[in-house]
Amino acid sequence: MTRLINVTIDRPLGYQNEYGTVYPINYGYVKNIIAGDGKEQDAYIISRNVQTPIESFDGVLIAIVKRHDDVETKWVISSPGEIYTTEEIYDQIKFIEQHFDSSVYLVD
Repeated sequence: MTRLINVTIDRPLGYQNEYGTVYPINYGYVKNIIAGDGKEQDAYIISRNVQTPIESFDGVLIAIVKRHDDVETKWVISSPGEIYTTEEIYDQIKFIEQHFDSSVYLVD
């Protein structure tokens, strides 16, 4: 049985941060899961089923992004049944991850 993870979106698709970066995907956090930075776990939403800004998302963990030069890891959440390669995932998240020494690890 696949456990769905709820992500609260605080940077929806199209969001622009203080550095001028526009988010091409939805991005948020998982409540009550504390990450390495002491804040709630961050998550990228990658799904062919979601191409608009959203407020929340229920999906499955498909990958973990390990930042080798930072205390944070990021989760990658997708719709159940969708399959992506590490390269496809990185292409979606490189708008932020290009600034870090990070690796994408698929989750079974």
